[in-house]
Amino acid sequence: MNIASRVDGASCQDTDRYQIVRARMTGLAAGLSAEDLGAQSMADASPGKWHLAHTSWFFEVMLLARRPGYQPVDERLGRLFNSYYEALGARVVRPNRGLMTRPSLDEVLAYRREIDRRMIAFLGEGLEDPQERYLFDLGLNHDQQHQELFLTDLLHLMSCSPLEPAAYGAEPGGPDAAGADRGWTDFDGGLVSIGHDGAGFAFDNEGPAHPVMLAPFRIARSLVTNGDWLAFMADGGYRRPELWLSDGWAAVQAHGWTAPDYWRGEGNDWRVFTLAGPQAIDPHAPVRHVSFYEADAFARWSGKRLPTEFEWEHAMKQGTLDNAFDQVWQWTGSAYLPYPGFRATEGTAAEYNGKFMANQMVARGASWATAPGHSRATYRNFFYPHQRWQFMGLRLAEDAPARRSQGTDDLEPFAQALIEGLSASPKAMSPKWFYDAAGSRLFEDITRLPEYYPTRQEAALLAEVSPRLAEAMGEDAVLVEFGSGASEKTEVLLDAAPGVAAYVPIDISETALEEAAVRIRTLYPRLDVRPMAGDFLHPAALPEGLPSGCRVGFFPGSTIGNLDPEEARAFLKDARAMLGEGSLFILGVDLVKDPAVLIAAYDDSAGVTAAFNLNLLERANVEADADFDPSAFHHQALWNADEARIEMHLRARRDQVVEVSGRRFKFREGETLHTENSRKFTPDRVTALAESAGWRVRDLYVGPEPSVALVLLGA
Repeated sequence: MNIASRVDGASCQDTDRYQIVRARMTGLAAGLSAEDLGAQSMADASPGKWHLAHTSWFFEVMLLARRPGYQPVDERLGRLFNSYYEALGARVVRPNRGLMTRPSLDEVLAYRREIDRRMIAFLGEGLEDPQERYLFDLGLNHDQQHQELFLTDLLHLMSCSPLEPAAYGAEPGGPDAAGADRGWTDFDGGLVSIGHDGAGFAFDNEGPAHPVMLAPFRIARSLVTNGDWLAFMADGGYRRPELWLSDGWAAVQAHGWTAPDYWRGEGNDWRVFTLAGPQAIDPHAPVRHVSFYEADAFARWSGKRLPTEFEWEHAMKQGTLDNAFDQVWQWTGSAYLPYPGFRATEGTAAEYNGKFMANQMVARGASWATAPGHSRATYRNFFYPHQRWQFMGLRLAEDAPARRSQGTDDLEPFAQALIEGLSASPKAMSPKWFYDAAGSRLFEDITRLPEYYPTRQEAALLAEVSPRLAEAMGEDAVLVEFGSGASEKTEVLLDAAPGVAAYVPIDISETALEEAAVRIRTLYPRLDVRPMAGDFLHPAALPEGLPSGCRVGFFPGSTIGNLDPEEARAFLKDARAMLGEGSLFILGVDLVKDPAVLIAAYDDSAGVTAAFNLNLLERANVEADADFDPSAFHHQALWNADEARIEMHLRARRDQVVEVSGRRFKFREGETLHTENSRKFTPDRVTALAESAGWRVRDLYVGPEPSVALVLLGA
């Protein structure tokens, strides 16, 4: 390829990026009136018309005007649409932006179109100057920042009307609920690298990368929810000065805060104003529109604290934070200050971040309103501590518990997980710990029980539809099984699909994996078998040198139901990324049915499932130096209709204290250790889950009652 063709290819890519980013704010403005886009509701907000113009002005002054002889579209617009750049001359102060009735909305949109026309011509010449390249990327990211501001400012404006109007039929991008509390992750601390390392775009305030010493800490995997906040309010959170910083308590008094911003009501009757109008409070959704002062007070009330921005970034890089980028910006306890060695961007853009490094606090992550592709682990957002009109929430942290200084780092993973689970509230353990040797034998017994239908129903359905699945896979296919275990169901599929050329089983148990691989190689000598040891929830890249046919994921057994909704979505997203475009995925799910049938399947008359559940305590006594009395607990299976899941618990028959590896844990009579969830699906729910993870449903096969389903997904 010659130099000219490389430049043409790069300029086309830049043009595409530019047009995609620029189209989003125009799309957000579509359907809104000139009045909606011209009004300003407070000093911290700007009219939508101003955002549309300012982001265009930014490209004009930062990029287009760099070229010799450039003639501005209208020299008067600089004063109107400059935000805070002192080097660029006089400007209208922010509180007065809503007073600019002229230029009209039509004239602003015409200005925007002209800047877009000039920028596309500019990009067609290629961006060979590194400074121009950086300023172009800065302009795109600046535009994306204002897309979120467009939504937050519009929400505040709409909230000022007694008519409670909806700006949109639904909030653009639609926030999802965060789901259940998933406990805490512990970190040892030590020297870690913080900040942007130079690869890809970042704002100047994200660097340079530098070492930071962290003390041992714990951080919540999940965000604080509306339900958590209601409990804080019910306990007098807004009436107790001992919970608040001095300036925070002054803000409570000055502004009359009694709830998060946009909450309306009292007592137990609250609703929240959104871009789609008033909505009922969802107790499972993350709380949003709280100030730093409120977040800090809630953390004190909880007996915790806010994480530092360095703790947040380190935990994010380890992949332990749920909803880090798709719900709310998360307050940290860190002041917005320069990193060691900070240097502002050269030129006019030097004013972009550095001069605001005083009196503000850092928020990390991103919100549902953040533009696609705009978030990253090193991103530092910053706000004054009283501000709450942004989509801002929190997660909690605390200093590491004393157990870290008592040698628990030397414990085996099961013992560590047990201590963490018993320290949580409510107490809970992952079902993956069921499967020691005794647990695995008991589960095999469960699958043969008359009440336990899932295994036999899925096996029968798989035998029936395997020829159709084989046809979809085609020749030279690569079958990748997640959590393969003994690979028994795989044989049914392999018998029907001679076109499968390679099989990649993934399992955390190396012994089970090797035994299954030996058996499969013996049964199918022409099959290329490549076992991968590891956690299927976090799959590594596929081995090299596999056949070139379709990659097909295989996840039978209704195991997807053991994952919480966010885990399930993340797993399917990761699997899609691993398998690639054009891949397929065969997913087994159990379907919602009569609760009596479901409970019988998880609480059989012979007591095998009860023994399976209680075996977790026997394992704890052997492997975690615990002193559980299994007779002091009883197995409980219950149907949670709201969450569409069967839950398994070990319920304490009496008050007791249990010791685990030298730590003591209290159980009250009736308190439970939550050991498993098994979600059940409807066709609509499994379709929504698949689509949220980037898959589409190609076929859904449902067996006879009691019904399970096999779902064929396409990437």
